[in-house]
Amino acid sequence: MPRVSQDHLAARRRQILDGSRACFARFGYEGATVRRLEEATGLSRGAIFHHFRDKESLFLALAEDDAHRMAEVVAEQGLVQVMRDLISAPPGREGGEHPADWLGTRLEVSRRLRTDPDFRARWAERSEQLTNATRERLKRQRDAGNLRDDVDVEVLTSFLELVLEGLVSHLAMGLPADDLEPVLDLVEESVRRHRRHG
Repeated sequence: MPRVSQDHLAARRRQILDGSRACFARFGYEGATVRRLEEATGLSRGAIFHHFRDKESLFLALAEDDAHRMAEVVAEQGLVQVMRDLISAPPGREGGEHPADWLGTRLEVSRRLRTDPDFRARWAERSEQLTNATRERLKRQRDAGNLRDDVDVEVLTSFLELVLEGLVSHLAMGLPADDLEPVLDLVEESVRRHRRHG
């Protein structure tokens, strides 16, 4: 029997992650039963758990995948752009899932961090990626003269991460997001370097 190609395995893994993301977003971790995961991915439990040891490993891989995608956006455009994407991308946009699916994963991560010490330990190994991407982008912006230099980069990194967490909570409560662009403009402006004229 011929070996399955790496491309096929990668495509199958992506199919599982994308289907599972929507399932976890809709039903939460506990509600995302194996049957629901099968329906969401269009695959059998055997196919799903051939790629992932168990449901927790699948969820961690999904959360890690989301963190990696966010880190890529941060590296190119900054953490405020991640926030803009969360509030502005229309449902069913081309090129990816709706941010609400990512939001569901993010909320489930937050809940499990509070309630599950084992998950917290496993997640700690993965959670630095976004912080590092934010910190490195801020350093590059400072070196280019675009970032205020009266506040330490670590403080600015924490500030932006807290704003992101606040936005996630706002969206999680179902509050409107259509008037938040000016707020994000203010956040972006607050970390920029202001040049004196004259």
